[in-house]
Amino acid sequence: MGDAATAYDLILVGAGLANGLVALRLRELRPELRILMLEQGEQAGGNHTWSFHDSDLTNAQNDWIAPLVSHRWPRYDVVFPELTRTLHGGYASIESRDFARVLTPTMAEALRTGVQVASLSPTQVTLADGQTLHARAVIDGRGMRASSHLALGYQTFLGQEVRLAAPHGLNGPTIMDASVAQQGGYRFVYLLPFGPDRVLIEDTHYVDSAAWEPQRLRANIGAYAAGRGWHIDEIVREEQGSLPIVLAGDFERYWDELEGVPTVGLRAGLFHATTGYSLPHAVRLAEHIAGLPDVSAPSLFAAVRDHARQEWQTQGFFRMLNRMLFLAGSPDNRWRVMQRFYSLHARLIARFYAAELTFADKARLLTGKPPVPVLEAFTAVRKTHPYQIRKAA
Repeated sequence: MGDAATAYDLILVGAGLANGLVALRLRELRPELRILMLEQGEQAGGNHTWSFHDSDLTNAQNDWIAPLVSHRWPRYDVVFPELTRTLHGGYASIESRDFARVLTPTMAEALRTGVQVASLSPTQVTLADGQTLHARAVIDGRGMRASSHLALGYQTFLGQEVRLAAPHGLNGPTIMDASVAQQGGYRFVYLLPFGPDRVLIEDTHYVDSAAWEPQRLRANIGAYAAGRGWHIDEIVREEQGSLPIVLAGDFERYWDELEGVPTVGLRAGLFHATTGYSLPHAVRLAEHIAGLPDVSAPSLFAAVRDHARQEWQTQGFFRMLNRMLFLAGSPDNRWRVMQRFYSLHARLIARFYAAELTFADKARLLTGKPPVPVLEAFTAVRKTHPYQIRKAA
């Protein structure tokens, strides 16, 4: 518990996925903690869809997040110019409205929405109206921050949840349909069937710049639907974003910039470096934080930094693959790398998403006929510092 000088044990800034899972886990396991959650939007979770494979989590982890899950499927498809494949294994999605449906009553008056934060430090938050709030620790979950100590590519996307005039005929998700025109980067369409005539159609691009054109992506979605013979009766909602794809970075200097503020989610670099999936990382961190005996700012910051460092080291192989994907060969041929990957053994693919590759898996990914020029791939692999990549660009 906190002392009389602090109003809260923890203030969570941002009610997105990472902080939301931290709050839910703490409410269940540490109900004595005085928690305040601040969100600038009108509801927790914003306007997002988070997905994951069942094999990304342990059975116990799947159980405790089950109340949040909006949809589950036993299989998913991938489509490439020279490969179409169905992979068996659980795949699930959480819609932000279901996330808010669970988080809002759980937090009750401890969740404040429509709150603008002007500044924060490890132990206090100053609001835009001048009010200052104090806690033993502040947790920053406001999303990715720019840093000269990271070299990034980007996964930009725009998705429309639509209602069709007739059933779509999908048997499950299509997590990559890369049979589409590539448009200057690795492009694929992502499909989540939410009902017989309701589907999320997401146009996704792995590109070098965070700059993008929403109108072009909307036009792509319309053309894709028409190409499949789907007539859109209604656009139910639209979501968009740009996820970081890490090519290289200086972990210690990046975390030094955080100036002792405990940080979670994308801001902490806790996401799969290649796929951008963040839910498994958020689940693990929520469990880690809930198990800490000391949640004062210095102790919490050190614990989260150590946890993030371990994840960063695990992700080193994926950053190397990202450099090969982004820095070797033509952007319009990046699909060849992914097509080759999806031709491999299903268990290897599952371990890739779970970031649990064995030595043999890594060897398999790097052997055989390369889908990118060998010399360019070798040069890309050697660029392990952000400065080297920015200088080359």
